[in-house]
Amino acid sequence: MLLNALRIPAKKQRVVYNGHKRVHALKFQSVVVPNGLIANLYGPVEGARHDAGMLKDSGLLQTLEREAYNPMGDVLCLYGDPAYPLRLHLMAPYRIGEVPVFTADMEAFNSAMSSARASVEWLFGDISNSFKFLDFKKNLKLGLSAVGKQYIVSALFRNILTCLYVNTTSTHFQLDPPTVQDYLA
Repeated sequence: MLLNALRIPAKKQRVVYNGHKRVHALKFQSVVVPNGLIANLYGPVEGARHDAGMLKDSGLLQTLEREAYNPMGDVLCLYGDPAYPLRLHLMAPYRIGEVPVFTADMEAFNSAMSSARASVEWLFGDISNSFKFLDFKKNLKLGLSAVGKQYIVSALFRNILTCLYVNTTSTHFQLDPPTVQDYLA
């Protein structure tokens, strides 16, 4: 997730500039679960930081290696952005050229998982739509306001709203979020 931040003080511009998106930004890494909640949010980090570096710094892979098993001991795995490395607990789309033969099953897998990945983007949209000030670029000024903290608090409140009213992600996966009381407990 990129949070655009304009009017950056001159000495900080290069570090927050995301050349891929061509914006000055702060970045966040999040894990969205099928009930529509953000289960893990890491950031903000400077916009120039690569996603794989952010993953390493977040400690998420170490947490997954320690915790991500079902009651029978089977490995549980997240589906991530293609920029992330493939690991036991983290998978990404099959990439043409990285496998000896790109099969129809691989293509079907990529297609099926594309909608799961889109659900993460829906949640980012829900946060911006619920808290319009995050999308008002003139108010997002690094060094003059707590842009990163504003996004984190908005994500927390979006989770609470999801507990109250569900969201597109929870509806898509037909999985209800917890009650607000259970979420905040």
